[in-house]
Amino acid sequence: MAQLFFKYGAMNSGKSIEILKVANNYEEQNKSVLIFTSGIDTRDEVGYVSSRIGLRRKAIPIFEGTNILQYVKDQEPTPHCVLIDEVQFLNKEHVLQLAEIVDTFDIPVMGFGLKNDFQNELFEGSRYMLIYADKIEEMKTICWFCARKATMNLRVDGSGKPVYTGDQIQIGGNDSYYPVCRRCHSNPPL
Repeated sequence: MAQLFFKYGAMNSGKSIEILKVANNYEEQNKSVLIFTSGIDTRDEVGYVSSRIGLRRKAIPIFEGTNILQYVKDQEPTPHCVLIDEVQFLNKEHVLQLAEIVDTFDIPVMGFGLKNDFQNELFEGSRYMLIYADKIEEMKTICWFCARKATMNLRVDGSGKPVYTGDQIQIGGNDSYYPVCRRCHSNPPL
């Protein structure tokens, strides 16, 4: 029986590389996958899943009005699995479509993304994945500054100073965010 999975972690926890690995595992068994990613992530072109270790793969970009359910329904043959990167940037309707893909078509859907933003507020997509997912798994990494588990994302400005206010969404990598523990988020040793 298919399930909706939410695999979340702080920055640098290996979410994108995990998607590429899962896709490869399915395809080695001649099982098709559909890979989606947020259309607002422009770090490595729109419509690509890219890992920090240099692997990348074309994906279907999701924008505000994208109907993921209809896209999956229109596929021939039916995919064996649907993978979503940057799931935190989805809206409630997108997440409900993912749940319907699982419930109606018995296709497993795995969403990977951040749980909380730099102010430790839930992203919309993450909030609804936490509500609707059948399985929730934390992908772990270590704090940028100490040996504790990173559970938060610290936004920094161009000079490396912490930023605690601003827009929820600012696309960036190690130049803009560090994975940190709770203590280092409040008091980073910068």
